Amino acid sequence: MFTGIIQAVGSLRAIERRGASAWLSVACPFAKLELGESVAVDGVCLTVVRVVDGGFTADASAETLARTTLGERSVGHRVNLERALALGDRMGGHIVAGHVDGVGELLRRERVESAERVVFRAPREVLRYIAEKGSVAIDGVSLTVNAVAGETFEVMLVPFTQGATTLPDRRAGDRVNLEADVIARYVARALVWEREAPDSGAAGAEKDARWRALLDGFGKGQ
Repeated sequence: MFTGIIQAVGSLRAIERRGASAWLSVACPFAKLELGESVAVDGVCLTVVRVVDGGFTADASAETLARTTLGERSVGHRVNLERALALGDRMGGHIVAGHVDGVGELLRRERVESAERVVFRAPREVLRYIAEKGSVAIDGVSLTVNAVAGETFEVMLVPFTQGATTLPDRRAGDRVNLEADVIARYVARALVWEREAPDSGAAGAEKDARWRALLDGFGKGQ
């Protein structure tokens, strides 16, 4: 588990394709990495399989490459890095699993004094979990959602985030990893399960209408 508070910026220094999967070598400044520990790379939870001088190597499955941006990246690409949360650590951001829900697209960015307003397009299956003033992880960075409109949402990048992450590298048209708040996913699943629970008669019809209204509103970020 992670928090979305980026601890370092590293880079991909080698990528070796192995059929539909890949082997990655990541340059990072972390000291005393251990075999088997988890590191979030641009929001993707990867397992350290080898510790090397100045970094580590990890395997990326076909599923990981297909559902995230890692399959599109090349050697030299800068990545956000975060080690897994340890018991007793501060929860500075929000609960991030490192399981990317989908890939979004940066649409535009606008300077607002020292901050930047950035607008992203998200797939519908991810957007239904994104709510105004809720949390979202973008390339592993925990951010607060300022607004949701149609198929888009916006966030603000404060100066610290601009200096401590790779998000300032992203331009209009770039694709990013998105992970919705895990709590929102569980709430949505509970609503779906309750709605699908068998019932009959007028009570069943009333319950069905009630849950449909709730799910429709939830899908619109309300």
